Amino acid sequence: MPGRLTQLGASSTVGRASHSRHNVRAVIAFQCCTRTACRGTEAKTDAMNHAGDRLDALVIGGGPAGLTAAIYLARFGRRFGVIDADESRAASIPESHNIPFFGDGIPGSSILARIRGHAGQYDISPLAASVTSLVREGTGFLAEARMKDGGTRSISARRILLATGSRDIEPRLPDLPDAVRRGLVRYCPICDGFESRDRRIAVIGHGARGLAEATFIARTYSNDVSLLSLGERLQLSPEDLKLAKRHGICLVEDAVVGLDVRDGRIAAMHTGGGTELRFDLLYSALGLHYRTELAAGLGAHLDDSGSLTVDEHGMTSVSGLYAAGDIVRGLDQIVVGMGQAAIAATHIHNHCELPLDGEV
Repeated sequence: MPGRLTQLGASSTVGRASHSRHNVRAVIAFQCCTRTACRGTEAKTDAMNHAGDRLDALVIGGGPAGLTAAIYLARFGRRFGVIDADESRAASIPESHNIPFFGDGIPGSSILARIRGHAGQYDISPLAASVTSLVREGTGFLAEARMKDGGTRSISARRILLATGSRDIEPRLPDLPDAVRRGLVRYCPICDGFESRDRRIAVIGHGARGLAEATFIARTYSNDVSLLSLGERLQLSPEDLKLAKRHGICLVEDAVVGLDVRDGRIAAMHTGGGTELRFDLLYSALGLHYRTELAAGLGAHLDDSGSLTVDEHGMTSVSGLYAAGDIVRGLDQIVVGMGQAAIAATHIHNHCELPLDGEV
């Protein structure tokens, strides 16, 4: 039975059955998922989908992982939507040197610009909104989105791919509440530690997590590493103290009461005891807040850190709910998140017509 024509919003993205010479433009609407039965036509700019209509998939998140999934779904000709709250953690990367093809380094803003441009080749234009609610609805899901202008929109989809990412827990520095977001304090020594080898490096952190990152840097990149607790107790065990001594890590528990910020970096830190601390580079190891609230509301399994566990296809413990990127347990790297998104999008495509667990 041919698919009934529908209307989708100008800010949404949808799959297409017919291919142009160079690309697949994501402006074709389908009512059903059955590939051989659907006919397409250009979508009218009205709403992401009318009441009773359902997308094959909804991607929530427009960072590198989310847009990778969108590109794959567009090339598969799927009918899908993308919602982006513009909160990608990648935007705060000063410069990354471990992404293949960008050996000279690339800032996070350029990474986002490039992948948005790539997605634009398929007319993928994410809906600027935040998803406030995600619930099961029959054989799929219903998302409620709040628009930037305060309006709301309901979107129904058979499959959901969460790529909502995470945000760094900011260090409590005087008069600088957003040091990580501004790039004054970095968060990924795997991304740029090689370029800082043999320099003076400080890690802001507490306990075993902070020591683990300081140890990683000390044994990999530099023999001049300090661990700063910003006035809090480090709470290190005797074994931890031995590890710190073995790697020559300086432990500083003094509170920082003043900063000297110049030339886009923190040039000096002043402690309450009158000591001036100078480092070439600062990293934060205070952890992440994973944006997994939507998944948790559906009962998806989280690990002890609050990140999502997924199977080899990127599906969470909730059937039909997929995840990729920082919110997934594992190594928080852009290339890893993009790979997770590719796997999940391909599985969505190959199983869209199959019933979910519990469906007849």
